[in-house]
Amino acid sequence: MRAVVGLGNPGPEYAPTRHNAGFWVLERLLGRGGWTRRRYPWGEIYLRGEAILLRPLTYMNRSGEAVAALRELFPIAVEDLLVVYDDVDLPVGEVRLRPRGGPGTHRGMRSVLAALGTEAVPRLRVGIGFPPPEVELSQYVLSPPPPEEVPVLSSAADRAAELAWEFLQGGLQAALDVYARARKQGRV
Repeated sequence: MRAVVGLGNPGPEYAPTRHNAGFWVLERLLGRGGWTRRRYPWGEIYLRGEAILLRPLTYMNRSGEAVAALRELFPIAVEDLLVVYDDVDLPVGEVRLRPRGGPGTHRGMRSVLAALGTEAVPRLRVGIGFPPPEVELSQYVLSPPPPEEVPVLSSAADRAAELAWEFLQGGLQAALDVYARARKQGRV
């Protein structure tokens, strides 16, 4: 059993914002069809065989609560849990897969790591770029990208969804192998 957790903020007003890149990736996975939905106060779970998707319904800085609740329902090892989220420290459209690491400036990932009690959590980051000096970080991540960035971010979400699917099917090492090949070919 493996799970992909897409981080974002619930509600239609947040859907187009940069901070919801994790939700964008989940939407692409859900587009493959065959998922059964369960709704809880803390999140929406989608099941397909041994694969699980989680869309937290907590706000970003409380994402760890939803991940902890998921693990109470399903016996998912930390290494079988992939967290997908936006990253201001990566250029717009860059995708990066790592088996572990700290949260950086991301409060959602900080919440997840605190809830799990380890930094050995696989993560898939979608680069949204750093805000210009005159724009506050929270304002930047909670705003939609400009029109010229939309196709770049859409393509990044597509690539991230492919890696997340590989993770669900074959585990972290399989996804890392696909990621390494894609990097060599300049496709991530």
